[in-house]
Amino acid sequence: MPFINVKVMGGVLSQDQRTDIAERMTEAFVAVAGEPARPVTWVVVEEVGGGGDWTMGGNVVTTEAVKDLLAGTPA
Repeated sequence: MPFINVKVMGGVLSQDQRTDIAERMTEAFVAVAGEPARPVTWVVVEEVGGGGDWTMGGNVVTTEAVKDLLAGTPA
């Protein structure tokens, strides 16, 4: 039984976006493993911390910076 765990920064994605990620991850797995895998494929989209709890390249990444990035706003 496959278990797919996607970790995202807390407070960035909406419930609809997290649901969409889970559905698409299931589709990707089924496309590779076959349709019989669908009913036993688990996907968890886990929100981990928020701004200030994440770093990239040693620099603190804020929730606002990630929201801006996803909106296409330059840093």
